[in-house]
Amino acid sequence: MKGPILNPIADCSTLVDILRWRAQHQPERQALTFLVDGETEEVSITYKLLDKQVKAIAAKLQSAGEIGDRALLLYPPGLEFVTAYLGCLYSGIVAVPIYPPHPARLEKMMPKVLAVTNDAKPSIALTTSSILDKIAISFRQKPDIDTMCWLATDEVVKDLAEKWQEWEISSDGIAFLQYTSGSTTMPRGVMVSHGNLMYNLYLIQRYYEHSPDSQGVIWLPPYHDMGLIGGILQPLYSGFPVTLMSPVAFLQRPFRWLKAISRFKATTSGGPNFAYDLCVRRITAEQRSALDLSSWDVAFNGAEPIDHEILERFTEYFAPCGFRYEAFYPCYGLAEATLMVSGGFKADRPIIKKFQLSALEQNKVVMDTGNNESTRSLVGCGQTMPGQKIVIVDPVSLTLCPADEIGEIWVSGPSIAPGYWNRQSETAHTFKAYVADTKEGPFLRTGDLGFLKDGELFVTGRLKDLIIIDGINHYPQDVEKTVEQSHNSLRVSCCAAFSINTDQGEQLVVAAEVDHRYLPKPSLQCNDITPDRKLTHRVLLDVKEIVKTIRKAVSEYHDLQVYDIILLKAGSIPKTSSGKIQRHACKARYLAGTLEGWEE
Repeated sequence: MKGPILNPIADCSTLVDILRWRAQHQPERQALTFLVDGETEEVSITYKLLDKQVKAIAAKLQSAGEIGDRALLLYPPGLEFVTAYLGCLYSGIVAVPIYPPHPARLEKMMPKVLAVTNDAKPSIALTTSSILDKIAISFRQKPDIDTMCWLATDEVVKDLAEKWQEWEISSDGIAFLQYTSGSTTMPRGVMVSHGNLMYNLYLIQRYYEHSPDSQGVIWLPPYHDMGLIGGILQPLYSGFPVTLMSPVAFLQRPFRWLKAISRFKATTSGGPNFAYDLCVRRITAEQRSALDLSSWDVAFNGAEPIDHEILERFTEYFAPCGFRYEAFYPCYGLAEATLMVSGGFKADRPIIKKFQLSALEQNKVVMDTGNNESTRSLVGCGQTMPGQKIVIVDPVSLTLCPADEIGEIWVSGPSIAPGYWNRQSETAHTFKAYVADTKEGPFLRTGDLGFLKDGELFVTGRLKDLIIIDGINHYPQDVEKTVEQSHNSLRVSCCAAFSINTDQGEQLVVAAEVDHRYLPKPSLQCNDITPDRKLTHRVLLDVKEIVKTIRKAVSEYHDLQVYDIILLKAGSIPKTSSGKIQRHACKARYLAGTLEGWEE
């Protein structure tokens, strides 16, 4: 496969070099557009104006700190976040982007914010003037972080750009701390270097075949890998415009995402499984008739095991709008590898293969032979990319797995970050792994399970999420899918399956959200549901009947007995900002007795 040189512009070795080149040679070309309301109200910025605003912020940062200092970024999605982040790159201050706590939920979200700030030890906090007024007081009440210098970047005078001082950027220098989403552990700061960033941006450009004629539309959270690197930095690197919107705007009305793709003739956009599923379920036939998706040729799908049924349903539903199945681009990546680890060729159809379920449960890879055994269809996530290597390793013996066995996915290459910020032992364990029998290394231990088949990577799940009962492996996403499909009152992508240790050994627990349109049916003794509760638009459900239905479905499809089932109100399942289920957090709340479910 032919690809471009390592960066799209000769003599540019960093993203800062590339942006400065674009400001000089393409000053009036539009770089970014943000849909303020997710639909029509928009603000845009050219390369020239972007460079000037970024230099002004960088000059302010250079006067407030020193190269290598950390700056906490607290922004809603929008152009202010982008200019602040790039201001850090221009100044040598290390950006620490995190999800900004909403003032109404500040106390609930503060523990995670404090965990990041206590770990990164930022000396500067960047935000907007409106957020500064609302949350800075709460931060200053915390003795560990009340020494931060607070700056509202929307108040920085643009003339300060003239005072910006160019500095020499090392490829090994830290570009930013990319805090992990916390889907299996507390967040840890991945030290992404300028070299890591440039190489991964090169890979994305090469495999997505991006050019200045491409067009992006992105709703993903801008605070970590997929939304930041794939959604914002990749367009800036490759020189094509991108239209951004808030994740909330998409979640409130998924039609906005596809409408923007249609309106701006986007070629590249995407997200996790649940986003495509949400579009099928929430976009009406009337809305669909107004869409033209024929320009969309890279519909990337990642961040969680990919469901082939969702790909097929989305294609069938939106084919009348010009969407093509070949546009789907399954891929695999993680924060510790900057972003992208594996992917296929742009024009290829997704690779889907059927495997015997009984073999997968024993960590074996056996293709379906058509003899009526239970099977599981898996979607391939592409091949190893240039300069990188993927091996499958037994997570216990640390030896290479045979080709027909599932193991932990290990990765090496220029995109792999040097480690976690200020965590030497965890860095040694995760980033400096060596294969015991071949002595090859170092590798990044991804914590994900999978296998290679004919060069294609198939991801089966997370090592820490794996449910092992009576010596048989069960992947939580499979159980969760069965639960969600067992009763129409249960919300899709809002279920967590995990195991707990009991006197009888490991046992399965399921927590599932019930759609807000439903209420629990009161018992004969319950008199707190009265006519003034306006139940005319809600349906009363028999909780015992739902629990019975879930138990029966899990038993039939997985030969498992469910130890406990908790039905929850909508919005109760802990998730990351990108929508991934936090099974470990759900399990912790269950064990602490803080998961408040419906009464049977």
